[in-house]
This record gives sequence, C-alpha cells and structure tokens, in this order.
Amino acid sequence: MRMSGVTPGGPPSPRKGTSGGGGAAFKIKKTYSVIVFIVLASLDNVAIQLVPPLYDPIARAFEVPEGVVAVVTAVTYLVTAVAAVGWAFAGDRGNRRPLLVIGTILWAVGTAATGWAPGLTVFVIAQVVGAIGLGAVGSVGFSVVSDLISPRRRGLVMSLWGLSQGIGTLAGTLAGGLLGAADWRRPFQVMAVTGTVAAVAYLFTADIRRGESEPQLAGVEYDHRISREQLPEILGRRTNVWLVLQGLSAQVTFGSFVWLPRLFQARAEEQGYDSATAVAIGAVFATLFQLGGVLSIIGGLVGDRLQRRTPRGRALVASAGILGGVPFFVGLFFLPMRVHIDEGSVPLGVLKSVYQEPTVAFALLAALSGLALTSANSPNWFALIADVNPPEHRGTVYSLGNLVNGVGRAAGNGLVGLVFSALARSLPPPANYAVGLAAFQVFFVPTGIMYYMASRTSPKDIDEVREVLAARAAEAGVRPSSSPP
Repeated sequence: MRMSGVTPGGPPSPRKGTSGGGGAAFKIKKTYSVIVFIVLASLDNVAIQLVPPLYDPIARAFEVPEGVVAVVTAVTYLVTAVAAVGWAFAGDRGNRRPLLVIGTILWAVGTAATGWAPGLTVFVIAQVVGAIGLGAVGSVGFSVVSDLISPRRRGLVMSLWGLSQGIGTLAGTLAGGLLGAADWRRPFQVMAVTGTVAAVAYLFTADIRRGESEPQLAGVEYDHRISREQLPEILGRRTNVWLVLQGLSAQVTFGSFVWLPRLFQARAEEQGYDSATAVAIGAVFATLFQLGGVLSIIGGLVGDRLQRRTPRGRALVASAGILGGVPFFVGLFFLPMRVHIDEGSVPLGVLKSVYQEPTVAFALLAALSGLALTSANSPNWFALIADVNPPEHRGTVYSLGNLVNGVGRAAGNGLVGLVFSALARSLPPPANYAVGLAAFQVFFVPTGIMYYMASRTSPKDIDEVREVLAARAAEAGVRPSSSPP
C-alpha cells in the first residue's frame, strides 16, 4: 500500500471520549470555533484585496506608475503562498491554534504599517510582513476545518469556507474603493483594528483533533504526524499533482480579475466622472459583478451529490464549471456600460443603472453566470484535497497547492498589467483593459483539462486513503465505521 510511512506519533490509540471532553459546553465551543475560522478566512481575503482598487491613488501618493504598485501586490501574493508552506508543515506536526494567533497578529501589524507608510519602501515592507502572517490563516485553518467535516458533506461545508473567502474578496474590493476613495490609508487602518480583535477571538477556540470526522477513525485517538520523509509520498499521489498544477494556469486568470475595478473605473472616466468618483464606481461594479461567487454553494452541493454516484464526481464538476464560465466572462469585458450617478451615493447610482441601462443588466447576468460556473472549482478542490489525503497531510498539500496558486496569481496580476500597458499604445482605456482581460481567459483551458485528469486518478487515491485509515484504526483495536459511498 502506497501510503504506509511510519510517523513519529506511532500507531493510533483508542479515543477516550470526544475532543475537548464532549458535552454541551464543548459543542458550543466547537460551533464558536467554526464561526471564528470562517470569519477569519473572510477577513484575510479582505486584507489581501484592499490594494487593487487603490492602485491609482497609491501610485499617485508615492509618485510611481500604477504598474509598480501592481508588482508589489503580485509579490505579496507569492510571499503569502511561500510562507503558507512553512506554516502548514508546522501545523501538521504540532498545535495549530498558536500558529493561527501569531499569523493573525502579523497580518494585522502589516496592515497597520501599510496605512501609515510614508513612502514606497515602508509600504513594500509592511505588505510583505502582512503577507507572511496571511499565509498561516488559509493553510492552517484549512487543516482544522477539514477535520470538522464528514466526507459526505465536504463539498457543502467547503463551499461555505470558500464562500467566506469570496465574500472577503468582495468586501476588500468594496472597502478599498469606498473607504479609500478620498483617503487611501483609511481602509488599512480599519482592517488593522479588525485583525487585532480577530487574534483575541482565536484564543477561545476549541482544540480540534486530527481526523475527528473520519468514519474509519471513529473511537480512535489519531496520533499520526507528517514528517519530511513523507513529502515524496505526498507528491507521488497523482491526484495531488493535478490538483496542485491546475492552480498555476487557473490563478493566472483569477489573478487578472483584480484589475476588474480598473476596467470599470476607466469606463466611468470615459464618461467624464472625476477620479475619486470613478474609483468608487469601479469598486462597486466589481463587487456587484462578483456576487455570483455566492453560488459556489450550488457547486459544492452538486459535487457532493455526484461524488456519491461516482468517485470522479467532484473533479468533473470543477472541470465543467471552469470551462463553462469562459464565454460569459468574455462577454462581460466587452459589453458597453453606462452608469448614471446623481448627487446621491455611488452604490445607489450603480444599482439604479442595473434596471435603467439594459447593457448593465446584461453585464451583471454574464458576470453572475460566469462566476456561478467557475466558483464550482473552489469547494470541490478543497474537498478533493481532504478526500485523497490522510489528516496529517492535508494542510501541507493545501499549502503546496496554494504556493502554486500564488505563483499563478502573481504572474496573472503582474503580466496583465504589462499587457494593458502594451495594448494602450494602440487601444486607449477602457479597450486595452477589456482586450487584455479577455486574452487571459485562455489559461482556464488547461485548468479544465487537468481537473478531468484528476477525475481519472482520484478514485484509486480515495480508496487507498480509506484503506490506510481503516488499517490504522485496526492497529488500535477499534473496529472502524463503514466508509461513505
């Protein structure tokens, strides 16, 4: 059997009671912990997304081209991904809660320093410090959440986990554009306070045991931990290879999406709105058009349902969703839109434009459809990582995938800025942004293909994980529960 490495913790032992002692008090604490993890997964994405809507005012404040600020953002994505590998490996070996507290404090400090930065150098350093802390929240948090979810409901619950991150992205775009329209430093100051409160909230979460939701480990105190010698074993699982590599091409496209506010800002400026109003319009439009991500819950439910019928189900749903969203996004980028902002608030004016201007309504429909399809990727990716890996490997595999995601996202965010600049020589804004964003949709094609390949390898890997967990439970003298279909 391929996953047979011996870990420092030795064989599992029979579990005496539930984690934390059981009872109503622990159930309340466990529910509180789930809420904290989901909220914090959202907040770290708010922090990540604050800068892109403010490229223009930050660049003007530091007297540098917008592309320089975009490159800083690309670097922070990469730093977050690299740091996550170290955080995750440490989490898979030891106590995860202190790591989450430390990581949250770091990103709060980095965010506060960003809002205070007097020049570009301090701005870059602050962003990097915050990025290191952000690496802990996603990778270690995923490991904890995966231990709370039974295999039958992984798609649904992971869609909520992913949705919280999507909401954070939307909130970051909106907060950056609205709070930062007049003063770009304000949203960073607000988030710094929020991060400090979050770090305190972590201190009261429950200590969730590894493998707590696995049917094969019912009644077992699971003591296995990852070791460096097991890294080749992890990379030897073919499904892991496809799940990790798909992020390289997928995130090139997703990375380019951070420029959506800039596309809509340019369209507003073309209509004659001043810079501050145009920034706010761009942020509101980008937020409104990304609401389709809420439908990731449907993608998770469909993945759960199809997975019970065939072990290829989750990967097939992700493949179809990624490829199906491409034409809708291309339509979104090229649809002409006009917005009517009176003396009232920008958000209200944008909402009125949805029913006053048919092109805005069509653009909203295209955005919702495209995001509803591509968002099926997220919950099924999370769930597949948990399905094809034992508990002590999940955080590390997630972080390796996140590292490749970070490389792809950094490449997409950085390269698309260069493409926009090159296109601007012959295509004035907003046409250069529309053409550039549409061209980057081509990277979704290899992503869909790799998910299809994962659908062919995942059945074998899932069966092997179940066999390994059942064997470990048998070593402890506990008869495991039957595996889910």
